[in-house]
Amino acid sequence: MAYGTTTDLFGEYIKIGEKTAALCLDYFCKCVFICLLENICENPLPKISLDFIIFTNKNLVYRVFGSIDCMHWEWKNCPVGWQGQYTRGDQKGPSVMLEAIASQDLWIWHAFFGMAGSNNDINVLNASPIFNSIKDGTTPPSPFDVNGRHYERGYYLRDGIYPDWAMLVKAPHNPIDEPRKKFKRFQESARKDIERAFGVLQGRFAMLKTPTRSKDFNKIRRHMYAGIVLHNMIQENNDFAIGRREERMIERNPPRRLQRDLRDRDARVKEIRDKQVHQQLEAYLTEHVWNLSPYFRSANNNE
Repeated sequence: MAYGTTTDLFGEYIKIGEKTAALCLDYFCKCVFICLLENICENPLPKISLDFIIFTNKNLVYRVFGSIDCMHWEWKNCPVGWQGQYTRGDQKGPSVMLEAIASQDLWIWHAFFGMAGSNNDINVLNASPIFNSIKDGTTPPSPFDVNGRHYERGYYLRDGIYPDWAMLVKAPHNPIDEPRKKFKRFQESARKDIERAFGVLQGRFAMLKTPTRSKDFNKIRRHMYAGIVLHNMIQENNDFAIGRREERMIERNPPRRLQRDLRDRDARVKEIRDKQVHQQLEAYLTEHVWNLSPYFRSANNNE
């Protein structure tokens, strides 16, 4: 996983055959996938814990869950009958897509892998389970106030291709005044977290950067999730995971589990996709960033 080479490269050194090495890798990734995925790579929405509070307080903009984006993993040995489904014009060949959300400490909170490479980020978002807990009513609210306006849900930072939903905040496309220009700089600098997370993930596990040679889709899926889980474990072990490190210092009660409430599901879906709330939130955040104290502005510019 770390070197991304063929399985027989170190055969003489570790004294195992090519098939045995591939089998050991598959068993290892399967074990990590089954045992550690839910504990290490968790969605920030179902559990508003101390991690969330720490991240939102340390971030520039209040109640930001993280940055959302997608990446492609090229599938070298994709079956011929599936290549049209997994190929997109801007990619070299067949690929499988990963949707992820990362915070500023590069902890990957959410990962959704398996969509065909012919899709775009909007298709992946519509198929992703990221908002399912909100739609089912099992997510506690995360209220916050910005410039005197009250909101019940946090939000994600995203790029221009994503739709204008209430929980997705983008940078202005063509800012015409100084407040919008400043907010665009701040939003784009914070949204780099997910790009950095993708780079660190592929740098640690070169197998995720080189085209995958497996023909079994389930194995490919387990390899990707195993890499993400190990990435988060490395972040925590190296004390780079801010929330995880500080969480151990403060005692807290276990999160309260909410029961599913499907009666107002349509209303909650409409709330998530409310374009008017998206525009208002973007305007209030722009004003909030512009009204930051001069000391904070100078400190941020020096960084």
